[in-house]
Amino acid sequence: MKKNRIIILPLLASMMVFSVAGCSSQDSNGNGLSGFIDITGSNTVTPISTLYAEDFMDANPQVNVAVSGPGSGAGIAALINGTTDICQSSRPIKQSEIEQASSKGIDVYETRIATDAIAVIVNPSNPVDELTIEQLSGIYTGAITNWKELGGNDASIVVLARDTNSGTHVYFKEAIVQMDGLPGEDTSLEYGGSVQLLPSTSTGVTQVAQNQNAIFYIGLGYMEDTVKALGIMKTSGVSPVLPSLATALDDTYPISRGLFYYTDGEPEGLLKAFVDFALSQEGQELVESAGFVPVVK
Repeated sequence: MKKNRIIILPLLASMMVFSVAGCSSQDSNGNGLSGFIDITGSNTVTPISTLYAEDFMDANPQVNVAVSGPGSGAGIAALINGTTDICQSSRPIKQSEIEQASSKGIDVYETRIATDAIAVIVNPSNPVDELTIEQLSGIYTGAITNWKELGGNDASIVVLARDTNSGTHVYFKEAIVQMDGLPGEDTSLEYGGSVQLLPSTSTGVTQVAQNQNAIFYIGLGYMEDTVKALGIMKTSGVSPVLPSLATALDDTYPISRGLFYYTDGEPEGLLKAFVDFALSQEGQELVESAGFVPVVK
């Protein structure tokens, strides 16, 4: 796995504390690792970081790791402000954020730890099984408001999305709402006024499971039997593709994105040991066990 330095040109919901800020790299006897690491950011990446933290601490008893998932935006803000060691993010950091970090002496360094497929979910009782990206855009902008317009029941669509702090919210807006790279691409499009913004992915999964007219989007790792994933067509006239590890790996599923760790400079000492573990065979097996797509096979 290649770690790419980002060149600088001319927080608290869903918290999971495993009591990884890199204070020290050896124990008091000089044998092994010790210290504390704080990981903050994406709710989507939290399940992966949690597994990393558990196994890393089991192997290094003198290390403590804290993982929290208030959203990618919150994690990036914490990195810029110097209040976290690792920002976990489900979207690439923006150039404006890199420049803001640089102005505070933070040298942003990117490590891609996994790939995620975004599943669009509905209630299992919903007769709709597939949608095009253009239809999804219509749902989320408010141009399409009733399931009967899509071959479903005569019922208003209950549209759910993550809140604006979420990297998934940003990615979905650009890739789906604005139809990035497609003939109908329109960067002026925004989420419609009736879209309900939710503080966590798990909240949306619960609401879809309880409401036959709801629609939501989630990282593949959050998929449950209580909801149904839709087949997605990049354009009309092509076969729908269901989200899975296989379809994300072979690039046939049209809604996928990278998951990242951002640090102040290339990781060293304790942070390097943790990131190296994340990219190791064992770490990437944890990625797959969490329902995400490894970047190292």
